[in-house]
Amino acid sequence: MEQEVDEVTAPYESMTADELGRATRKFDREFVALEARPLTDGERARFEKARRKPGRPRRGDGVRVVSVSIERSLLARVDAEAHRLGISRAALVERGLRRVLGR
Repeated sequence: MEQEVDEVTAPYESMTADELGRATRKFDREFVALEARPLTDGERARFEKARRKPGRPRRGDGVRVVSVSIERSLLARVDAEAHRLGISRAALVERGLRRVLGR
């Protein structure tokens, strides 16, 4: 039996044509369902993590979306200031609330 090429220590681009042929021979076969096996717990965890959407990063105790009514002219000023500072509207509102609440 031919020796398997270690793909980690010999990347494809540095292989000779013969080594590359041996390393990629497994991809020439059709998928055979009978050779499949159930995922291990570790494989299942990695699969589920990769399948999930990334979502937003968790901050503090988490965030909660709230709907607040704001006068249009005030909202325009908020948006202009947030743009000037290079932050989001939510970040500017959060800064203001923290300042008012003393935290």
